[in-house]
Amino acid sequence: MAFQIIWFILWGVLWAVYFMLDGFDFGAGMLYNFISKDETEKRIITRTIGPVWNGNEVWLLTAGGATFAAFPTTYALMFSYLYSALLLVLFSLIIRGVSLEFREKSASPSWKKGWDLGIFLGSFLPALLFGVAFGNIFRGLPMDADGYHGSLISLLNPYGLLTGALFVLLFLVHGAIWLAVKTSNELAEKAGVLARKLWVVLLVVAVSFLAYTYFATNLYANYFSNLVLLIVPVIAVLSLLAIRLFAGRGQYLASFFASCLTILMVTFTGVIGLYPNLIPSSMDPNHSLTIFNSSSSVYTLKIMTVVALLFVPIVIAYQIWTYRIFRQKTTSLDIAAEKESY
Repeated sequence: MAFQIIWFILWGVLWAVYFMLDGFDFGAGMLYNFISKDETEKRIITRTIGPVWNGNEVWLLTAGGATFAAFPTTYALMFSYLYSALLLVLFSLIIRGVSLEFREKSASPSWKKGWDLGIFLGSFLPALLFGVAFGNIFRGLPMDADGYHGSLISLLNPYGLLTGALFVLLFLVHGAIWLAVKTSNELAEKAGVLARKLWVVLLVVAVSFLAYTYFATNLYANYFSNLVLLIVPVIAVLSLLAIRLFAGRGQYLASFFASCLTILMVTFTGVIGLYPNLIPSSMDPNHSLTIFNSSSSVYTLKIMTVVALLFVPIVIAYQIWTYRIFRQKTTSLDIAAEKESY
């Protein structure tokens, strides 16, 4: 039992770290076509995420791999029941990566315009669909002994779409603050103003989500039975308020860290509410997939724990090194120097 709980915690941590890191990539990609006024500013934005986006997606692969190895039954049924939605996420991530890499391969305006659209769609669709998927997991999937009784359309229910909107806005604010930190002059100022405006919309959607969650899910049951756990959603609320406080003072680096904490705590809030379920059934709780009825053997979990202890610190160290190397702001002078080197 102990190892199932350990891997449930690690599963939640992996998803939380992925959303925290790739979230600002998604946000910057969604804002890319709307906040930039010319080609130079577009190049600046892609330069802020170019060195780190593919490293951030390592956490998605790790989260998927951990699900496969630690909870194989959940992995199999999740990729069966949510196959269409997850395939759209995969295609969207491929489009984003290809767009970022291919955009500069030609000076043709139509070529660049096409890849610009790819950057937006490849950022917006995963953000929305991840939210819709997790919203439906929080709500419970219509499944019983005969299997899954839903479809891609049924996933687009009001609660799923509200959760998708929450994810999109979290990432938009996260990305706008990232751009305010990583750019300078007019572009940084525009990003800061936009972050403050989007935060207001995020607050409204977050409050709506918390209220709707009470009626649409059973996520609050664990919190009502153990009030100590309320510290997690309380930190989420406080860090959300801190985003606006620091942004209003022009302290965008502090605001960015508050945004990171918000995304972590929002994810943890959902994961704690799910325990011990991984995918609850909305039709019959007896057919829910839990960390106990869908896990690998204890021996497998022990081996995985050793592997995780060896390799996760290496991944963390690599990413810290990467962010340190590319810690400087990206400016128009960098773009000009890049053009001269061609």
